[in-house]
Amino acid sequence: MTTPSRKSTAFPSRAAPAKDPETAERERAALGWLHTAHFLTSAPQLEHLPPFTLPEIAFVGRSNAGKSTAINTLTQQTRLAFASKTPGRTQHINLFGIGRQKVDDAVLADLPGYGYAAVPREAKLRWQRVMGNYLMTRENLRGVVLMCDPRHGLTELDEILLEVIRPRVEQGLKFLVLLTKSDKLTRSEGAKVLSIVRLQAGGGEVKLFSALKKQGVGEAAELLSRWVHTEDASAQPDEDTGGPAAEPPEES
Repeated sequence: MTTPSRKSTAFPSRAAPAKDPETAERERAALGWLHTAHFLTSAPQLEHLPPFTLPEIAFVGRSNAGKSTAINTLTQQTRLAFASKTPGRTQHINLFGIGRQKVDDAVLADLPGYGYAAVPREAKLRWQRVMGNYLMTRENLRGVVLMCDPRHGLTELDEILLEVIRPRVEQGLKFLVLLTKSDKLTRSEGAKVLSIVRLQAGGGEVKLFSALKKQGVGEAAELLSRWVHTEDASAQPDEDTGGPAAEPPEES
């Protein structure tokens, strides 16, 4: 007699519906584009970043929200963004170029995680200023991806960050909230937190994301590609971003 299998409560509990061929092809193309990501430079302060004209997409989030894992998953690379063993330790902005045939057409910016309790107060305040200045003044910033652990929802610091970028969002800046580690939620929990964060985000995209289950990866990749290529198809690549810098990025 066969014993019935125990039904898993992990999200999702059923296989995702098949995507239409056109959508699947767009996602494959976007993932192929992101796979070209390579290190450009690292800087401790905004003024040390090179003034690229390419559209830039910034990744932000609290320490332990899964930011480095999400970047590595989207780019299908294991160590593009390093996850520090001590959350909150990294204090550099790392830039990565993306583009086919070794010609960059966009830049990913990995900003340090914030909110980790063990970081000295002075360091926290300094990085609040650095991130605030970056998000408010970086001229080529096209979009912001905020990582959020759905088990905790948007925290006070996350909401402050959204308020910082709101004036630029009203002017056309794109933003996406990725609810990372969504495989730890049941289906009903995932639907509930998705609905709540959509209300809190106030106009931005919100997607469930799991590096383990590869949930939402293709959708997020296609959205980032659309931010860059649909709205500014005539933009010319910046020759200064054609290759990696001599030193590797700090861990983040």
